[in-house]
Amino acid sequence: MGAVRSRTDGSAVAAAGVVACLLVGLLLAPTASAFPRRFWGVVPQVFPSTPQLRRLRHGGVDSVRVPLTWIQASPGGPIEWAGTDAQVEAAVRARLEILPFLYGAPGWAVRPRPVPGSRAGETAPAHLPVSGRAGRGWSAFVRAAVERYGPRGSFWRQHRSLPKRPIHAWQIWNEENFKYFVARPDPGEYGRLVSRSARAIRAADPRATIVLGGLFARPREATFPFHPPRAYFAAGFLDRMYRRTPGVSAAFDDVALHPYTGSFRRLPGELSEVRRVLRRHGDAGKGLWLTELGWSSQRPSGRDSFAKGLRGQARQLKGAFGLLARGRHRWRVRRVYWFSVDDWPGACNFCGGTGLFRNRFRPKPAWHAYVRFARGRGR
Repeated sequence: MGAVRSRTDGSAVAAAGVVACLLVGLLLAPTASAFPRRFWGVVPQVFPSTPQLRRLRHGGVDSVRVPLTWIQASPGGPIEWAGTDAQVEAAVRARLEILPFLYGAPGWAVRPRPVPGSRAGETAPAHLPVSGRAGRGWSAFVRAAVERYGPRGSFWRQHRSLPKRPIHAWQIWNEENFKYFVARPDPGEYGRLVSRSARAIRAADPRATIVLGGLFARPREATFPFHPPRAYFAAGFLDRMYRRTPGVSAAFDDVALHPYTGSFRRLPGELSEVRRVLRRHGDAGKGLWLTELGWSSQRPSGRDSFAKGLRGQARQLKGAFGLLARGRHRWRVRRVYWFSVDDWPGACNFCGGTGLFRNRFRPKPAWHAYVRFARGRGR
C-alpha cells in the first residue's frame, strides 16, 4: 500500500506439479484449533474512524498495519509525528495493536524519481537512504520513532490517560523488491538498510522484533529483461540480500511477504520458495508475516486476475485462510494481514474493490468470512 501501482502476478512461472502436491497435502491436513496472539491483522487504505476500529476489534482483528513515513523538512529539524500520534491513540482506545512499516525519505535526503514504465506520473525514492546524510538521517528517524512509541516512549508519558500499549514490532520499508517503492530495487542496498535500521532500533529497544518489509512475492516485471531490474521475485531478492550483505541475518527476526496471486491455490508455492531460501541461509527458525494479502470484489475481468466479484472475494479469503490455518506450522506463519479494510479507487489496479467493507462501512461477504476465521463477536 502507500502508492499507486499495478498488481501483476508472475505465478505462472512456478512449477505446477510442486504446487499441486503441496496443496493436496494441506487440504488433507487438520485445521488448526488455535492461533497465536495478534495473528489477525488488516491494512487500511484510509485510516478508520474510532467506531470503525472498534468494529474491527469486535470482529476479531488484532492488529492494524500502517506506514510510519519519514517526514522532516530539513536535516536535523523536527520530525513530523502528528499523524502517527493520532493513529496510535485511536488504535489504543480500540484495543488494537499498530504494526508500523518505516518508510520513505524527504527530498533533501533522497530525491524522488519517476517510477520506470509508469503511466500516471508516479514517483519513488531513487534509492534507499543507506549512506551519507541520508543514512544518518534515516538512522536518527528510526531511533526517534522507537524512542517515541516503544516501551520507554515519550508518547506514553505525554498521554498518561491512555493504556500503555507500546509498539514492539517494526517493519523496515515496504515492497523493497518492487519499483513502486524504490525506483531501482537493490538487494544489497536493502540489506544495508536493514542492518542500519536494526542498530537504531535496538539502541532504543533491545528486545524489539524487527521484520523485513513485505516482499511482493512474484511481480510479473521481474521476468522482463530490464537492466537494471525493476523488480525481483521475493525469493530471489531475499537470497541476493543474504549473499550481498554478510551478517545481515543477525539484524532481523522474521520475513514479511505479500503473496498476491490470482488464486489462493498458488499460495503454497509462494510461501515454500521463501522458506527454502531461509533454510539455505541457516535461518529456518525465522517466521513469515503475511503483511498484505487480498483480492478484489470488483466484477471479474480477463484483464485483472485479482477481480473476483463479491462472492468470489469471500471464496478466495476462505480458501487462503484455510490453507494458512492448516499449514501455518509448516511455513511458520506468525501473522496474516488482509489488504484492505476499505475500497480506494485509483490507488492501484485492484484497490477499488479490495476492502472488506464498501462505502459507509457496509460489510461485504468477505468480512463475514474473516470474522468466522478470527472468531470475532460481531459481523
